[in-house]
Amino acid sequence: MTTARKVAAFVVSLLAVFAVAVWVGKASGPRVEVEVAHADGHAQGHDAAPVAPELPGGLQSTQGGYTLDLTKPVTVAAAKAPLHFRIVDAQGAPVTRYTENHEKLLHLVVVRNDLSRFQHVHPILHTDGTWSVSTDLSRAGDYRVFADFIPAGGPALTLGTNLHVAGQYNPQPLPAQAPSAEVDGYTVALRGTPKTGESSLLTLSVSRDGRPVTDLQPYLGAYGHLVALRAADLAYLHVHPAGEPGDGKTPSGPDIGFHTTFPSAGDYRLYLDFQHGDVVRTAEFTVTVGEPGHGH
Repeated sequence: MTTARKVAAFVVSLLAVFAVAVWVGKASGPRVEVEVAHADGHAQGHDAAPVAPELPGGLQSTQGGYTLDLTKPVTVAAAKAPLHFRIVDAQGAPVTRYTENHEKLLHLVVVRNDLSRFQHVHPILHTDGTWSVSTDLSRAGDYRVFADFIPAGGPALTLGTNLHVAGQYNPQPLPAQAPSAEVDGYTVALRGTPKTGESSLLTLSVSRDGRPVTDLQPYLGAYGHLVALRAADLAYLHVHPAGEPGDGKTPSGPDIGFHTTFPSAGDYRLYLDFQHGDVVRTAEFTVTVGEPGHGH
């Protein structure tokens, strides 16, 4: 065989090996198939990376180009402890313009890490972009601070950061589940089955001295405001009230309905703020969410 023919035969054999390798790689390699809907309504499969589920709020101090900046992340225990913070943009400039949400420019939730101390307050915005508020930090420990807000022209965000209160810390176990909670002479009963990965309707019914309360006062644009926190990592869940005062169909008690989606199985702590007699009170519950299809 001539030298030219030997070279040609070698090249052909290399191409054959390469073709087999490509075929094997396609047959055995990882493949993710997604359905893409076209304008004509038909779906077509394409390779694509899996889409990660959206994280619950409050797990990050920076998101969407905005950062929750706590002036003093370490403080000492005090019944009226001053708290100062800013929301800064991607350039480090303090945000001074916000869109009102539930009748406030910003909602601040301060909760101890063992979920035993909860406060929902509304700080004052100063012209330099600094927010300030007095909080009850009389019990030492590690706290999580959540800022729930909408910057003007920006997305709705819930940012979270840590606050350390010096002193002796005696963490408390999570209270057991109970069908009702007592606060200042009021009884609040909880009905509904929290579900994983799909919307759940939870109904909280307020009574006093055994009689239903039918004249609840609006608070933050509803007859109640509910915050849900995942016990394992303090993820902050957005809970939406069913109906609103003055819509002609939502009664002023005793029942208050809320829609929420629990992202995972596990224990959660619920905090219901409701107003009656011009006083806002908070009822607290523990709920355990089961795996999908198993309910509690």
